[in-house]
Amino acid sequence: MPASGGARAKMVRARNRWRRLPLPARILLWIVGILFAIWLILFITKGRFLKRPFERIMTSQLQRDVQVGGDFQLYFAPISIKFRAERFAIANVPWASRPQLFRADLIDSLISPVSLIFGKRYRVHWLDLRGGAVDLEWSRDHLRNTWTLGDPDRKGKPMTLPLIRQAMLAGTTLRYRDPRMRFNTDIRFETVRTRDTRFASDVRFSGDGDMNGRSFTMKGGLLTPNATVTGGRNQLVLRAMADATIVDITGTLPGATELERSDLRLVAQGPNLARLFDFLGVAIPDTRRYRFTSALTKAGEEWRFTHLKGRFGDSDLAGRMTVSLPDERLLIQADLATQTLDIIDVGPFIGYDPQRLEAQGAAGAIETVGGAPRVLPDAPLRIEAIRNFDADVRYTVRTIRAPNVPISNAAVTVKLDHSRLTLSPFTFDMAGGHVASDIGIDARNRPVRTTYDIRLSPTPMGKLLARWGVEESGTSGTIKARVQMTGLGDSLHDSLANSNGRIAVILPAGTMWARNIQLSELDIGTFVTKMFSGKLKKPVQINCGLIAFTVRDGVAAADPILIDTAKNVMTGRGGFSFKDESLDFAFRADGKKISLFSGQSPVGINGYFARPGISVISPELIARGGSAVALGIVGTPIASLLAFLDVGDAKGAACGPILAGAHAAAQRTKGGEPRDDVGRGTTAKDEGGKSGAKKDKKFLGIF
Repeated sequence: MPASGGARAKMVRARNRWRRLPLPARILLWIVGILFAIWLILFITKGRFLKRPFERIMTSQLQRDVQVGGDFQLYFAPISIKFRAERFAIANVPWASRPQLFRADLIDSLISPVSLIFGKRYRVHWLDLRGGAVDLEWSRDHLRNTWTLGDPDRKGKPMTLPLIRQAMLAGTTLRYRDPRMRFNTDIRFETVRTRDTRFASDVRFSGDGDMNGRSFTMKGGLLTPNATVTGGRNQLVLRAMADATIVDITGTLPGATELERSDLRLVAQGPNLARLFDFLGVAIPDTRRYRFTSALTKAGEEWRFTHLKGRFGDSDLAGRMTVSLPDERLLIQADLATQTLDIIDVGPFIGYDPQRLEAQGAAGAIETVGGAPRVLPDAPLRIEAIRNFDADVRYTVRTIRAPNVPISNAAVTVKLDHSRLTLSPFTFDMAGGHVASDIGIDARNRPVRTTYDIRLSPTPMGKLLARWGVEESGTSGTIKARVQMTGLGDSLHDSLANSNGRIAVILPAGTMWARNIQLSELDIGTFVTKMFSGKLKKPVQINCGLIAFTVRDGVAAADPILIDTAKNVMTGRGGFSFKDESLDFAFRADGKKISLFSGQSPVGINGYFARPGISVISPELIARGGSAVALGIVGTPIASLLAFLDVGDAKGAACGPILAGAHAAAQRTKGGEPRDDVGRGTTAKDEGGKSGAKKDKKFLGIF
């Protein structure tokens, strides 16, 4: 009796203490008690009694049939959620190519309960997956996918992997299909064994697939899977190969599936960098053999390539690049720089075959078409490829290694916005001058429409033409120029072959010194006199000059060619064609003062862009020679010299219209009279089809 009385007294005191507690405290203690009871029941039973309710609830929530064919466990151990299921399967949506989204002989895991309630991504501390198969697919319209669970008509969301700290995989495969991105892959994970609660080997995987119609294979693994047990990092090794293109990725990941804050190094190499970007469906210019290294990490939705450096062909490249998918459209942003760019490596940028350039050098830019040499590339712009992405790229070059023209400090901003490509501004220094240009390529409609606006600031003539025999010492003349054209076509050749516009080169006042300048004028009397008097190196005084062409449907006609010097007026007619790249024009010099032994005959320039020719023996000169012979026979030897007499009646040019780059119709003599010796912006055939040579016998008939 006393004992039972003592027990009752304790119960009364405990009840009184409970009643004295504030109501919130009592409620909290009840909740803790209930939770502990649930935890205890689950821990003792391993939650096996929840198997059928789990299947029903998950089937309802996911709107996919969920089944567990073997043992089932769901409990707290002690805080993390322990989930274990044998012969576990989740059915796929009806339109998928496989009946099951996921199946596994065994799935054993420890899951963070906090991440299930508050986290955007589930955190898995441990995953043991055996005999697993995952099937991930996008629908053909790219509106739905198999891993967006719930309503089958719900718009598909991007795939977000759970954050897995440690994993053990055995006989597991992953299948991924994306019809819009044209990407398919199958990955196989090798069996991994453990020893004394630690991995006895690396987590290895291999696979194959195709992307944008190009096949690839890959292999790799996590080399330090035990490091995550103590909060370390996984060491990743991955190699992907496609023919001669090889990409190696090494480094560390925070977790087995954690890419954020990863510290990776990429090495890419192959015969042509364009083939690597083909896997992304991105069109870039072809290159010669390349090798690049880069730091690689993922930040949010961006893949960042930093500290990028390497070589392509005989040129270097460094900088950074970011690849992202804003609004589900691929965007490439880059800031790149080259210290020395070899001129051969420039060729593929505008459509030349890099293999031909590699094997033949500059000669590889020339092809024979229809029996004639062609130098303008006809590689078509890859219209479908540039529709797949946008770009914003800044590229600078310090020096371009070129044998004939010194070019340096090039810079271009390349922007691609829904099939409209612009190179603006595109600038570089050349021979002491500066070239600024804006080029736009609009591929939104067919045919492609390209606009060219290229401007050359005043450039020292001696430095620009030094490779062609013009001496810098004694040459003070400059050259400035502008090209404004619009063309239609998918390649550079086609665009220019259908172009319209104007090309103008202006020579302000200055001097030019070249050893054979008089040969170009064919003033034989002056040339011989200077040669024997030792005055050959005296500079030629240029008052002003204009070499201009009007381009119509790809044919450029002189409009005008007019150069006024101290002693001569040089004029020209004819032109060239972007269609077949033929050259056919002539120019001549008429003296302002009387001169003996003057051939007074035009110099013809013919042939092709890739193989130009100069003709200094013209029918006119032969006719003059015949006249001289006739006069020598019927008269005296002195009389034969009259055939080579230049009476010096050339009219000086007004420099105002010349320096303004005006058309031929606007050109004037110094006296203000219209000039009739510089053409009318057409070829030598007039609108009526008559040869312009018949109008002025001083010029060769051309075109």
